Amino acid sequence: MSLLDVRNLQIAFGDTPVVSDVSFSIAAGEKFALVGESGSGKTVTALSVLHLLQDAQYQGSILFEGQDILKKSEPAMRAVRGKEIAMIFQEPMTALNPLFTIGNQIAEVPMLHEGLNARMAAQRAVDLLAKTGIPEPARRALAYPHQLSGGQRQRAMIAMALACRPKLLIADEPTTALDVTIQVQIIELLNELQRQENMAVLMITHDLNLVRHFADRVGVMEKGRLIETANTHELFSQPREAYTRKLLSSRPERLVKLVPDSGKSLVNAEKIRCTFSISQGWFKKKEFVAVEDVDLHLHPGETLGIVGESGSGKSTLGMALLRLGAAKVDGRIVFDSHIISDMDSKSLRPLRAKMQVVFQDPFASLSPRRTIEQIIGEGLELHQPQFGKDEVRQAVAASLSEVGLSPQMMSRYPHEFSGGQRQRIAIARVLVLKPKLILLDEPTSSLDVSVQLQVLQLLADLQQKYGLSYLFISHDLAVIRAMAHRVMVMKDGKVVESGAMEEVLTRPSHPYTQRLLAASSYAVETTLAT
Repeated sequence: MSLLDVRNLQIAFGDTPVVSDVSFSIAAGEKFALVGESGSGKTVTALSVLHLLQDAQYQGSILFEGQDILKKSEPAMRAVRGKEIAMIFQEPMTALNPLFTIGNQIAEVPMLHEGLNARMAAQRAVDLLAKTGIPEPARRALAYPHQLSGGQRQRAMIAMALACRPKLLIADEPTTALDVTIQVQIIELLNELQRQENMAVLMITHDLNLVRHFADRVGVMEKGRLIETANTHELFSQPREAYTRKLLSSRPERLVKLVPDSGKSLVNAEKIRCTFSISQGWFKKKEFVAVEDVDLHLHPGETLGIVGESGSGKSTLGMALLRLGAAKVDGRIVFDSHIISDMDSKSLRPLRAKMQVVFQDPFASLSPRRTIEQIIGEGLELHQPQFGKDEVRQAVAASLSEVGLSPQMMSRYPHEFSGGQRQRIAIARVLVLKPKLILLDEPTSSLDVSVQLQVLQLLADLQQKYGLSYLFISHDLAVIRAMAHRVMVMKDGKVVESGAMEEVLTRPSHPYTQRLLAASSYAVETTLAT
């Protein structure tokens, strides 16, 4: 008998069906992946296994060890969640409680389900953090979520999920927004823990390369239906459905054209140094250098790709160039012939419309209290006060259409959209102002492969149409290859290699760049396969 058996599952919210007639099974110790575009019903299906969907109407059955999850009461489900079935959520920063330490949040699980006392649970939390490869686990257990890097937060989520040795682990996009070397580490970790504990794993992901090296079987979802299920080798070598073939062929190709050297620079930065003041005790403070001695220039219509691992200083540098962020910035920054490093906030305000940001986490960057029309239109109301209400509404509708969303969606709120749709809304909010410079901080990290291609093509088309310049921060080197004219590689706050994209990513000279390329191309395939 299968460990998990989903039979003819149908899920609706009100009169809107979102999952229709889905059936699949997972055996004990098996790794099964659900793939598909944003909005295909992958995450909704996974959440239904833990009965976590509020106000949902179900039909069909979800049998876990022969018992129907959908017929269990809420108290009975609490005994299952975390103990028998655990989940790694897509966004650890929003899934972890910011008010409690990592150790306390992990210890809570065995205290609730196994009755451990606080001391024993705290020791288990430290042991689990060590098991997931976090350095100095005893010290990290006392840290809060914001004090950990993205990869460390994801490892803490895995530790929490494994606290009671569950029989089934649901991993919802476990490597989204992680740089390539950390992605490999997380997948190796999941593989190792799955073998040690003989867990079954249900993985939700849009990363087909990850699926190829991790899953035993794959299910493909489209518009709420499971259209194809096969073992991994068969699905990748002989896909039956046209939709599956489209997903498998959706790899970014070179999208940008050569930019003539006009001799002019839109952005010119010299000797950029970014520091943070870190408190040590009540009276002492220590200076932490996040970016050290960086020079760069960016021409009109050009894309500069900035790559590096988490904590390398990529985002800090990008925010510093736009005079945003909390870091203390030294050096000279010129934007559009203005020396903005010498300007105060009031003097900078007229230039803000010309330099915009698409943030990495769309869920955190979109206000949950405002409609999509209000979110996108806010910038126009601030920078184009002469626009009337109808003009703003027309511009919002046009911007939504440009990113592939219906203008009829503008009355909805961010929580009503999938992760990929939220990111497109964030891009629309920027595009509506027609800026000269856009800082793109991991803009496609939460998008499935086909939507990623659409967004990258959109960005390339807009660059050609309006002569936009992009500072493109990404851990996905395939995206950088598709979009960047030049590449800058950062490590520990310093630039270790820079130059034309073809030179840096084809013939890298620095060992660190070579390591990033090896991880990106899955040179560790033999490790992942064993």
